[in-house]
Amino acid sequence: MFLSVEISYTPLEGEFKKPVREVIQRLQKSGLDVHPGPMSTQLFGPYKEVMKVVDETLEWSFEHHGKGVFNASFYLGDRRSGD
Repeated sequence: MFLSVEISYTPLEGEFKKPVREVIQRLQKSGLDVHPGPMSTQLFGPYKEVMKVVDETLEWSFEHHGKGVFNASFYLGDRRSGD
């Protein structure tokens, strides 16, 4: 099963740009197909891999950057091709 995710992150403590940049870099190193944008980042890949990366990234972010808000939309299928 393939999953497409659109996710955005807003740190609530301290600096803004560095934590966002680090979250995006962590996602890019995951091996998933990652497309950063000005308002959100899109992730594409097998369901279990995407969910594992999202889970690990949220946990890492809270441990390293404190409080923050993540907003995400999950789509079944490959939204890169517009289906």
